[in-house]
Amino acid sequence: MIELHFWPTPNAWKITIMLEETGLDYRLSQVNLSQGEQFTPAFLAISPNARMPAIVDHDGPGGEPWSVFESGAILQYLGEKTGRFYPADRRQRSLVEQWLFWQCAGLGPMLGQAAHFGYMKEPIPYAVERYGKEARRLYGVMDRRLAEAPYLAGEYSIADMACWPWIRGYKSLGIDLAEFPAVRRWFKDVGAREAVARGANIGKEDFARRQSAMKAAADPAAPAEGDAP
Repeated sequence: MIELHFWPTPNAWKITIMLEETGLDYRLSQVNLSQGEQFTPAFLAISPNARMPAIVDHDGPGGEPWSVFESGAILQYLGEKTGRFYPADRRQRSLVEQWLFWQCAGLGPMLGQAAHFGYMKEPIPYAVERYGKEARRLYGVMDRRLAEAPYLAGEYSIADMACWPWIRGYKSLGIDLAEFPAVRRWFKDVGAREAVARGANIGKEDFARRQSAMKAAADPAAPAEGDAP
């Protein structure tokens, strides 16, 4: 049994997608970020950085419980545990890791900043422009890669699972996927996988409501409903 400490965000959806893809038995343990539950001693014991997702594998190495924090490390751990979506071949594994770390260090943080500054009640023009340009640059990096391969590492892998939930928010960033045809093709292909649909729909409605509330707070004239990344 995998216990997943979860709150509906792109980083957490990476893990629900992987768990659905592998068929591992798991249960969700909600970490309500809006109530500060990420700072409780119990959660800090498994996630010292006070960030989710985090997992506890109750059948970890040696049959003993083992906890893992950081979404990229969790994907690697689950890939090794199941022998799926994380190839054993050294060259292929290196390619997966390059795109996985690219997402963790670049795509996620930069798109997160673009969304954050875009939702501000009083936008900071420099920040909006800086992170908006970086978001488009990163989409371009993906598009060039996906124009030469069906998936980021050639074959479907944890690298795609890491990136897909972040690309799902393209509308909220004002990005038209028609500008990035290879990303659009990949986005549809990955989204058509049944396991991806199951994993990515967990908590999606709650996420949409929170995003709408953020937009309304930033712009009282904005529509009540918004697109959920």
